[in-house]
Amino acid sequence: MSDLPKRVDIHEEGPREGFQIEAGPISTQDKVRFCEALAETGLHDVQCVSFVDARRVPGMADAVEVAQTIRQRPDVHYTGIALNLRGYERAVQTPLHITGSLQMSTSNTFSIHNTNKDNAETLVEQRRQLEFFRDRGIEVDTGIVMTAFGCNFEGAIAPETVRDCVGELLALADEFGIVLDRVRLADTVGWASPAQVQRVVGTVRERFPDLKLGLHLHDTRGTGMANALMGLQMGIDSFDSSCAGLGGCPFAGHKGAAGNICTEDLVFMCHEMGIETGIDLDALIECARMAEDIVGHALPGKIMHGGSLSKFRQSGATGAHA
Repeated sequence: MSDLPKRVDIHEEGPREGFQIEAGPISTQDKVRFCEALAETGLHDVQCVSFVDARRVPGMADAVEVAQTIRQRPDVHYTGIALNLRGYERAVQTPLHITGSLQMSTSNTFSIHNTNKDNAETLVEQRRQLEFFRDRGIEVDTGIVMTAFGCNFEGAIAPETVRDCVGELLALADEFGIVLDRVRLADTVGWASPAQVQRVVGTVRERFPDLKLGLHLHDTRGTGMANALMGLQMGIDSFDSSCAGLGGCPFAGHKGAAGNICTEDLVFMCHEMGIETGIDLDALIECARMAEDIVGHALPGKIMHGGSLSKFRQSGATGAHA
């Protein structure tokens, strides 16, 4: 446990991750108030929307309107993602904090399902995007390797394949004079186990010992928090998560694809382990309850139903003095 980080950065993806897959319709007003509430919890990064083809992802049809309506706090990054130049051209016209990133999937088949491009075509698109970012002075700070732990279309993924994909992203960044701050390893379709996290992270670190890593974990098979714990024990200090466990990947090839690990559950676990997050857990629980009200059905987060331990500890302290 000596490798545990003292503090972790949590990147909230619930509004984008969740509302992209809900049958809906979810009103623009509800999306905006959810983003604004999350920004009041101590989170410093809230991913609000994705700029994608509304014919494929109808839940993001109002992405520009959401982005333009949010009342932004100066200490919070309100972000959005795009998968191609058309999406980025829309994104940069909004007041969101748009940064560039590099992405690759270990699975050629998943890449086609996700973006309509195979890996070779994705590399061509990535170079076009990098030129776009450079011409507009947009910072490129991260990379992400999707399906890093397995794929519903192509099956098991060798850790060495993930390592090689990381190497390709770093080489592409170097081609454009960019030093990536971090590369995120994504369990896009929920195949990971703690042992697999250990193997993949270890294999990548053997080749790139100084590279900062982050984890983007989904909870399709119920191992998401165990995988996060393994990541913490290996010193990972950056996680993507989704308030209330909202979401899922619409192109995962699996109807049961779950969203990212639940933000408030992750925050609770970190706090119980003495790891700082800077997040007000009780305020985050209220956001999770808001999310359930908005979507109109139960969501998988545990802490929003079980509650934090603060009131029980306070009552215990009161009882001890009585």
